[in-house]
Amino acid sequence: MTAPRRNNDHVFYRSPRKFYPTAERAEGIYIYDAEGKRYLDGSGGAVVVGIGHGVKEVSEAMTRQASRIAFAHGSQFTTEAAIELASKLVRFAPGGLTKVYFLSGGSEAIETAIKMARQYQIERGKPSKYKVISRWTSYHGNTLGALALSGHTGRRRHYLPLMQHTPHIAPAYCYRCPFGLLPEQCSLECAHDLEKTILYEGPDSVSAFLAEPIVGATAGALVPRDGYFQKIKEICDRYDVLLISDEVMTGMGRTGKNFGMDHWNVVPDMIVVGKGLSSGYTPIYSVIVKAAIHDAIKEGSGTFVHGHTYSQNPLSSAVASAVMDYLTKHDLVKKSAQMGQYLLEALQRLYRHAFAGDIRGRGLFAGIEFVKDRKTKAPFDPKVKLNALIANRAFEKGLITYPGGGGADGVNGDHLLLAPPLIITEKEIDTMVSILDETFADVSREVGKA
Repeated sequence: MTAPRRNNDHVFYRSPRKFYPTAERAEGIYIYDAEGKRYLDGSGGAVVVGIGHGVKEVSEAMTRQASRIAFAHGSQFTTEAAIELASKLVRFAPGGLTKVYFLSGGSEAIETAIKMARQYQIERGKPSKYKVISRWTSYHGNTLGALALSGHTGRRRHYLPLMQHTPHIAPAYCYRCPFGLLPEQCSLECAHDLEKTILYEGPDSVSAFLAEPIVGATAGALVPRDGYFQKIKEICDRYDVLLISDEVMTGMGRTGKNFGMDHWNVVPDMIVVGKGLSSGYTPIYSVIVKAAIHDAIKEGSGTFVHGHTYSQNPLSSAVASAVMDYLTKHDLVKKSAQMGQYLLEALQRLYRHAFAGDIRGRGLFAGIEFVKDRKTKAPFDPKVKLNALIANRAFEKGLITYPGGGGADGVNGDHLLLAPPLIITEKEIDTMVSILDETFADVSREVGKA
């Protein structure tokens, strides 16, 4: 038996026992390793790459900005690069969101939004409002504050003693309705759960509600039914609670709209955006907020008591600005909607495999949930590690996917998230689905589901 390969270098890898091939170059929707093997990037890394790899307009913008100024601290200067990017983001966002705060990481951006909401409440004379409600079966980041707001037992359990308790409500999970209802019986109980929780916690104590428009990492493209977010927004407004939309994955055209919340014509009070904002060319995230939030701080204490070293970084701003130009020039939001429809239709053939329980998504943001029994929706034993098994087999065949577990209840459940670059073609989608079909057949035999 051949011994498993190891990365014998000085990098502290996420999975020290796993072998990682060395990525050497990338172009379009493909990554090539040092041995010359080609991988179709079927998940955009971790739902990051939107405009594709190796776009020369972006590298040229990077070089131009670096030759002018690569760093200026946000407490001392502004730059044309940051001003220009903020302007583009405001035009891209729904009306009413007029100010942009820049960060360098997704967890940073989530915690920025939470702190901004808290300071907003203080500035307007409501210091008792501090609680942030979120949902189970959600993911908002890895830092302790963002992880506390996330609703995934597997990610939280090691760090629970370090985290502040925050209230969570039921997810909008139609395939596994938390209330045991069929679609025709639904009265948006999962949305009304927010109102119940606000009342239990006390409306005067609740600052904000945080949610992903379409849940990504923890469940694989969970799309709520129409009316859900309209009801959520109505409840938030009724109890003077800010609505924060976590669009780190769903923003920048990923779901076939500029932002995920646009599918329901709901305008949140804050949008947290990242990943696709720079398409992986640089670390940059942002919080886009309504004028009222910015103005309350400006006219109150006059200072947002918060900041990070690389906030408002001019080099990252210039890169993201070039990405946005490319996104717009090539009409990739519209293409995401069109190719997304093709992808979801193509994925339907995978229902021929008994463990394909549910296939769902919007735009180029699709998920496949796996079940041991399609009738009962019983998940596989987590010890099988089905999601990793499938992802590893697909990787061997040259397809990168984004596996996940724990969607059913925080521990049980397996899914695969697919989010290829928005430039993908029908032919390349067919290749993706063919590899998945072969992979599912192989794994079905391995786990006894042939």
